[in-house]
Amino acid sequence: MCKLFINADPEQWVSKTHSLRIDGMVTSVRMENAFWHVLAELAERDGMNLPQMITRLYHESIDAGHDLGNFTSFLRVCALRYLELQLSGDVPRDTRVPIASLDADRILNAKRNEPVVPDVVNKSTH
Repeated sequence: MCKLFINADPEQWVSKTHSLRIDGMVTSVRMENAFWHVLAELAERDGMNLPQMITRLYHESIDAGHDLGNFTSFLRVCALRYLELQLSGDVPRDTRVPIASLDADRILNAKRNEPVVPDVVNKSTH
């Protein structure tokens, strides 16, 4: 199992800092390249560059009443959530389909109604 991860391209876990301006304030975000690649794909799907999409996520999160004390963690979760939604089939893997064209309310409602899967991790292997 570990070989799948250990032998991955080490460039994926190298951290990179991007500086961007949100509402006139310069901020820096440091994350691993793997997350930057996913976020760049996500931005491209809706015809945005990375700073535009990050700014939009920031504004929409604030408008929704979220506390973004750790904005970098929020962006990592956005990247993981995007991949999770692709794996579940809720977001098409075809990157030509914009995220904005999807019925977010339908996807969220379906996720809320999914049965909870019990934890099946074998405790004796840990």
